[in-house]
Amino acid sequence: MKLTKMITASVLASFAIAAPAVAQEAVKIGVITTLSGPAGYLGQDVRDGLQLAIDMEGGSLGGVPVELVVEDDGLKPGNGRQIADKFMNDEGMKLLTGIIFSNVAGATVPEIVENGAIYISPNAGPSNLAGEGCHENYFVVSWQNDALHEAAGAAAKKLGYTNAMALAPNYQAGKDAVEGFKRTFEGEVSEIFTQLGQTDYSAEMAQIRAADPEVVFQFHPGGMGIAFLRQYSQAGLQGNIPMVLSEPSTDAVVLNAVGDAAIGITATAHWNRDFDNESNKAFVAAWDEKYDHPITYYASQGYDTGLLIASALRETGGVDDIDALREAVRKADFDSVRGEFKFGPNQHPVHNWYQLDIVAGEDGKPVAVTKEVLLENYGDAYAEQCQM
Repeated sequence: MKLTKMITASVLASFAIAAPAVAQEAVKIGVITTLSGPAGYLGQDVRDGLQLAIDMEGGSLGGVPVELVVEDDGLKPGNGRQIADKFMNDEGMKLLTGIIFSNVAGATVPEIVENGAIYISPNAGPSNLAGEGCHENYFVVSWQNDALHEAAGAAAKKLGYTNAMALAPNYQAGKDAVEGFKRTFEGEVSEIFTQLGQTDYSAEMAQIRAADPEVVFQFHPGGMGIAFLRQYSQAGLQGNIPMVLSEPSTDAVVLNAVGDAAIGITATAHWNRDFDNESNKAFVAAWDEKYDHPITYYASQGYDTGLLIASALRETGGVDDIDALREAVRKADFDSVRGEFKFGPNQHPVHNWYQLDIVAGEDGKPVAVTKEVLLENYGDAYAEQCQM
């Protein structure tokens, strides 16, 4: 080697050693969620579950540095749209998540996906976006709204009930809840639709008492559900008319808030704290160490959303190639806290649903205990309508 070439090689080598590595710019993930009001803890838990997945990987997902940018939609569809517009057009974000309520999702998700960004839902899964309204850029980690309550209908049928009263708020997820319950219950069902955000259910308690059904199904997430269960017990209905519920009505926050009023309820869920798989055990241990509030279904869904994003970024290295990112997300190559997980043809989950019993724990407080698999490798009723 000539002297000049040797000097050049030496200089280049010294620069390679001395120059600091250029840090990869963090991928911003837009989180549009509900953080305020009676249902604010739902969005807080999704956010905290997402952040926990990031923290457990040292600030990255799939080896790619990420940053959550979180804003409160206040449970208002117009707010959701405005936040999404700002995230995409002002801040150039290509990956969004976080929406809790279906009315916000219905107003916001179409704009996101039609603008070429990827949206991954950690909660809301409205029927109108699962069938003919599906989109290649839209993924749901949690469940499709109806399937969430089809599990409750299947449990009520299995328990031998033949007539029921179903109550839910008068918005898309509430309508999906009643339809889902009816689809698998297959018995006689009377319906009552309440107001979104309602907290006084005295009129509904009178209607339940007058109808005297064999079983009651009700879907009221967050603070609405806490109020409903308390008033159900105060009205003296708890010991006379049993309840079979889906998981939003029996999350850990609800159980802690209502206490004895929840004991004896039959619940259904796709995840529970007591699931015995390695991913879930790591999640529960990390949550308990970091946070001082109960772990919920919403937290598990936020965490799973983080794991899904990590699996995609590990393959793509970033979000610049949307086609590659979409295909990587679709593979769902991660270990879900709920166990087996894959996407159906409409990019909604196919997974198991379980029957849970709400019993008194060692401290006397209500706790959900997994009893058995209720629906195995279960998808949703709209997948066949999706054409992508």
